[in-house]
Amino acid sequence: MEWIKAGHVIAVIAWMAGMLYLPRLFVYHSVAEIGSDKSETFKIMERRLLRGIITPAMIATWIFGLWMVALGAVDWSAGWPYLKAVCVLALTACHGILARHSREFAGDKNTKPQKYFRIINEVPTVLMIIIVIAVIARPF
Repeated sequence: MEWIKAGHVIAVIAWMAGMLYLPRLFVYHSVAEIGSDKSETFKIMERRLLRGIITPAMIATWIFGLWMVALGAVDWSAGWPYLKAVCVLALTACHGILARHSREFAGDKNTKPQKYFRIINEVPTVLMIIIVIAVIARPF
């Protein structure tokens, strides 16, 4: 079980690193001129980050997490696993939104301003804080 938990934590760290970095790239990409070298570089960085790190890390996070659930490592009589599950689903939805934005940037079809990406950059952080408190402090 400890190896599964370690795999889960490693995957979560990689997923979160990407989820915090990708919107920051969007902040800068949103003000880059379409077709410029800068814009094209951002496209490559965003694609590689999403396909090479964020999505595989999300998949690994889910696999290790569900593996622990299947092995009975979660006490579902408490409230914290439900809060964590809702936040993980929200984080997964956020992942999907960021993937959509990446496709829009790749096609030079972004319509969102820089401020939008500055705000959306905070969503994964808030969800991560809630998840960590739920898992570590188990307030209920």
